[in-house]
Amino acid sequence: VKAVDGVSFEVPRCTTVGIVGESGCGKSVTSLSLMQLLQRPQGQTVGGEIRLNMGDGKAYNIVNTPTSEMMKIRGNRVSMIFQEPMTSLNPVFRCGYQIDEVINLHEPGLHKDKVRERSIEMLKLVGIANAEGVYSMYPHELSGGMRQRAAFLRTALCDSDILLLDEPLSALDGVIKESIKDRIRTIAEQYNLTTIIVTHDPEEALTLSNRVMIINEGQIAQFGRPEEIIQRPE
Repeated sequence: VKAVDGVSFEVPRCTTVGIVGESGCGKSVTSLSLMQLLQRPQGQTVGGEIRLNMGDGKAYNIVNTPTSEMMKIRGNRVSMIFQEPMTSLNPVFRCGYQIDEVINLHEPGLHKDKVRERSIEMLKLVGIANAEGVYSMYPHELSGGMRQRAAFLRTALCDSDILLLDEPLSALDGVIKESIKDRIRTIAEQYNLTTIIVTHDPEEALTLSNRVMIINEGQIAQFGRPEEIIQRPE
């Protein structure tokens, strides 16, 4: 079965592309393919190319990039928030440790007190009131929304060129959802990020994206700017 068939699109630098469609249409399969994270042998890319522009006239075809090279690309060039916040964090480590880990990886040599201070600062940035308390908690002690924000935080701290967000707001209530939307916009603009947002909510895609791709049964139903899709839905 071809879960995604002939989906072809471009993501220009410093833009946000929204991929939207109903459950099972192929959104998450598309985003996992971009990171070479499909579970073989059940899922694999059997044709086509996924080209990642590295600058200086150099590009990787993700479909056939060796795993050793993908390890360098993941987290450094492309980072991803996964769909299920309950499994995004390791249950045996405290949340603070897992956020510190990302800061230590990208800023080696930073004093542990400074790392802790920055982690707590970032927890406050995503709207967690009891930031110091949450820093010391295990994932099972947090609500789904808080875990989702912690997972978003770890991805945003990676300092990547491309952010892949798979249903980043699905576990959040309305008020927090609006707040995190603003954070996503701010972080994307501040750091000139290229962002791909996968969602089943058309309103979410239309308000956060410069371009929107609607997938239906594994194929593109429409691709264009939000205003074009609102004015002439196909």
